Amino acid sequence: MWRIFDMLFPPRVDEMILRDIAGDDFLRHLSPRLVPVTRPGTVALSPFSEAAVRAAVHEAKYHGTGRAFDLLARSLADYLRDADEQAHTIVIIPIPLGQARRNERGFNQSEEIARRALRLLSEEGAHGFALETGLLVRTRETASQVSLQRREREENMRGAFGAAHPANPAHLYIIIDDVVTTGATLQAAVDALREAGAVHIVPLALAH
Repeated sequence: MWRIFDMLFPPRVDEMILRDIAGDDFLRHLSPRLVPVTRPGTVALSPFSEAAVRAAVHEAKYHGTGRAFDLLARSLADYLRDADEQAHTIVIIPIPLGQARRNERGFNQSEEIARRALRLLSEEGAHGFALETGLLVRTRETASQVSLQRREREENMRGAFGAAHPANPAHLYIIIDDVVTTGATLQAAVDALREAGAVHIVPLALAH
């Protein structure tokens, strides 16, 4: 069946990688580490150098592939499972896309992954999490970060986010992005939440 379908619609290389990896095998790449490119440091869940992780990020970000969303959501849920023991209410905030980019893609990959991760946790009985997509907002469109150097990325993202309403200083806010490199995007998001009154903030990237 797959061979006939593939002859008609040749799959992308990243699609083939994800097709051949089991969920438990994907979770073996989960190795959270603290990346000191933001203040506070960013928790990065998996190494982008791993082919399966890179394939999942690309498929989620550029193609909205359900398999990629599910694999990355499992990784995020696995990490968040321990956070459920925190005393704070845990608020998950996906990095928001600019309206033009969201219209072009039709989805926000970080938001979709976060939704699926929280659904998995809810099915397990973990209810200490809330998804917040209205607090952090884009204040302007930004250029793609891919070809920019560190200083250019920082300038590109400076003031790119704002808060639609005050943050609750008693909550723990976890900001979710797909990949961290220089940390410019996550730092801009952290700064916006701090200005809104957030005290407990954890920037988190699915890959580094």
